[in-house]
Amino acid sequence: MKEIVVISGKGGTGKTSITASLAALAQNAVFVDCDVDAADLHLLLRPKIELTSDFSGGKKASIITAKCIGCGKCRDVCNFDAPKPGGPGNDIVEKTYSIDPVACEGCSVCVEFCPAKAIEFENVINGQWFISQTRFRPMVHAKLGIAEENSGKLVTLVRKEAKRIAAEQHKEFIIVDGSPGIGCPVIASITGADLALIVTEPTMSALHDLNRIAELTGHFNIPTAICINKYDINPELSDSIEKDAKAKNLNVVSRIPYDTQVTKAQLDAKTIVEYGRGPLKKQIESLWQSIIRMLHAKNNWEN
Repeated sequence: MKEIVVISGKGGTGKTSITASLAALAQNAVFVDCDVDAADLHLLLRPKIELTSDFSGGKKASIITAKCIGCGKCRDVCNFDAPKPGGPGNDIVEKTYSIDPVACEGCSVCVEFCPAKAIEFENVINGQWFISQTRFRPMVHAKLGIAEENSGKLVTLVRKEAKRIAAEQHKEFIIVDGSPGIGCPVIASITGADLALIVTEPTMSALHDLNRIAELTGHFNIPTAICINKYDINPELSDSIEKDAKAKNLNVVSRIPYDTQVTKAQLDAKTIVEYGRGPLKKQIESLWQSIIRMLHAKNNWEN
């Protein structure tokens, strides 16, 4: 079982479109959308949800009104201004405190210092994760709630579930659509992967972010390949990206031209491979074969 994670230093490079096309080409795989903050792989793969589960990534405080003595100690010790005065009265005081659930960071300091033991600290639901079937193969994906945190934990959960399914169904590949950037969900997406495919484009912002994400995969010793998408919108910069990649011992495995077929495929909720004809489709197929060769080379080196 080999895990391929498709990532990008910035959004909008075409990462998800390429991931969906690899999903269409893979013959024996499980697919994972680890961009839990803004998942969109489902727009192309049209999954049919078979299992829905709640995700709890942490705890938050809430005040038991009947026990609150209105002392304000919770407000004094909170660094996030979550406790608020002006709550409903009880048999003890006319006004109590309440806790803003959005402002609460779940640190539990207020719980420890409340003299009346009037604060509960319980698990909260931060989002949901799903096991689905697509027209290609099984898919595991998730949705983090609005203003919720712990995206890294949710990414780890969906990857773990995908590995379980892959082992049970004897799948050869796990293909992951990672988050853009270099933050916590990206680190959770790439850790322990067999190959990272960075999708970039020939713009200065993309070049800057490509260097950052390449440093990240290098830090975790993950074999890394680069795909330059829409390379022909700036051929000179594409050449510069490839030259810089070679200097860093990174392999540019594909240069994909700009093509309006991509947009038309998206509007039709299809992958480039399904919709495309001619050079573009062949370029994606060649990219997949390059990935397979890199995985085989890695496997031979490890053995």
